[in-house]
Amino acid sequence: MSLFHLASRLYGVPLLITRTKLDVILAVLGPRIGLPSVQAAPALPAPRVPQAPARAGIAQIPVHGTLVRRSLGLEAASGLTSYQDIALALDEALADPQVHGILLDIDSPGGEAGGVFELAQRIRAASRIKPVWAHANDAAYSAAYALGCAASRLTVSATGGIGSIGVIALHVDQSLKDSQDGVAYTAIYAGQHKNDFSPHAPLSPQAAQSLQTEVDRLYALFVEHVAQMRKLDPGLVRGTEAAVLCGDAAVAAGLADGISSYSQLLDAFIQHLQPRPLSAVALRPLNTIPTTEIAMSDATTLPEPTLDGAATTPTGSVPELVAAARDEAHAEACAIAELCLMAGQAQRTAELLNAGVSQAQARHILLDARAEQAEIQSHLPIAGNNQQPNHDAVLAAARKLAKQE
Repeated sequence: MSLFHLASRLYGVPLLITRTKLDVILAVLGPRIGLPSVQAAPALPAPRVPQAPARAGIAQIPVHGTLVRRSLGLEAASGLTSYQDIALALDEALADPQVHGILLDIDSPGGEAGGVFELAQRIRAASRIKPVWAHANDAAYSAAYALGCAASRLTVSATGGIGSIGVIALHVDQSLKDSQDGVAYTAIYAGQHKNDFSPHAPLSPQAAQSLQTEVDRLYALFVEHVAQMRKLDPGLVRGTEAAVLCGDAAVAAGLADGISSYSQLLDAFIQHLQPRPLSAVALRPLNTIPTTEIAMSDATTLPEPTLDGAATTPTGSVPELVAAARDEAHAEACAIAELCLMAGQAQRTAELLNAGVSQAQARHILLDARAEQAEIQSHLPIAGNNQQPNHDAVLAAARKLAKQE
């Protein structure tokens, strides 16, 4: 029964997968559900052994094989990995205080469209909590690339490839085979589209148009997703025409940040998480790391601008400066969360943090949203209530700002 359920997720539905891999899957699955076999097709690769536990504070999450939305109990036998399992591993890494960074080890041709963009957004959100890097080792195609490009940094092995930014759907018409087998299928249905995509009849024009519309819709989502994550022009992403790009070509197109072996990248990630001399690389958010790091001068300190534009020299050891920078970022995030709470828009906390706005920008956004509300509610003290106005958090904050001004 599971095989027929799996077949329903392969035929007549849009997929984010490379065509060559799709042909292999269909060649193996087809004969088992009554479709013609393809003798020359190779067998599916055996699933890989999961990565070892976190090394030096880095959780290594394997993204291997064909990607599917939900587990069907077929992963071990069919080389599948579900978005559910990847999300679970991601959540566990975020919750583990011993994990300081997350590395996605990707070797996948892609897979189902359903669930891939949601997981990619979770990966990008996770990268704002802990550094998330990804490596195409050796392939990150289609849905796998949608996940990889959501990481803070994406590299590819010298022999690896990435891309295949496209959507594909196949319909199997076995009506001729049915006739040769002496079998005739007659569908009795209500609703014009109820029998669309039946394998026992040719694909009707209306069904073909319906499927093409959905393919185009998902393609637009895919292109916009890559453009946003990689900060590229959508036209450039479409210009790849779903091609597979390898090595230098992938980097030149802006789809990857560099070429590296997996072990080299792991060592670099470990080094990245360690306090480094200020003469090496300026501290900056992971999502702004360029393809090549620019070396700074050999000075032991960095100039720090003051309010009047002059520069001062920070004092303290490198670990102290790093800790201070982290504390400052944490305080900024807490301040934004408090502003959202006081404005009655606590649900916007994650949105503003993900947008990377400053405390001042968050205040203006919340005030503008408040001003646009059709109705402003006023809460007045009730007679007999012991709570005084000066206990109100919003009033207290307003008074504090007034005194500062």
